[in-house]
Amino acid sequence: MTESQLREQICLLGKALYDRGYTHGSTGNLSVRCDEGWLLTPTNSCLGRLDPARLSKMSWDGKLISGDQPSKESFFHLAVYQERSKLSAVVHLHSTYSVAVSVLPSVNPDAVLPPLTAYYVMRIGNLKLLPYYKPGDKSLAAAVGAAAKSHHAILLANHGPIVAGTTLEAAVDAVEELEQTAKLYLLLRGEHPRILTLEQVEELRAAFPPPG
Repeated sequence: MTESQLREQICLLGKALYDRGYTHGSTGNLSVRCDEGWLLTPTNSCLGRLDPARLSKMSWDGKLISGDQPSKESFFHLAVYQERSKLSAVVHLHSTYSVAVSVLPSVNPDAVLPPLTAYYVMRIGNLKLLPYYKPGDKSLAAAVGAAAKSHHAILLANHGPIVAGTTLEAAVDAVEELEQTAKLYLLLRGEHPRILTLEQVEELRAAFPPPG
């Protein structure tokens, strides 16, 4: 895609996420690699009302090239790109069900959600939980970078998911799958759901390896 097409795609998918209730107010941010840098939604912007011309264009040393001031969380997008050269897009949301799961004290930080469905395994795989960091805390970059070495989906405690993909569409599909699985998980709490077996999970991972 050209840079112009990527700008339009960010705005289109940002509005789709906003209209479907996956984000609210000025929460969340999207980014995608482009020629000579990467594009990012600006600080304090609503994903439902983005302007392609005002998106932040960033250099690979984290500096603003053009556009409005970038999201204050730009540093963890950059950390993902630096660790995973084959991943081309990052979506970060404050989506309700994923955040709800992130505050539960009982979840396993190394595998937050069980393999409830095949599509969760295919699009998310294994979800890593990172501890709480104050929004904008630059030390989060190192934690996200370390987790991104082996995970393309990360959940920030009391904050929300970070999901990367080979394309922006793939990253958006994956974060929606995560949100719906988090909803299923919460609906099933107190029950004893039939989850996929280890053999079924391994079969899926072999047939549909994680991106990048």
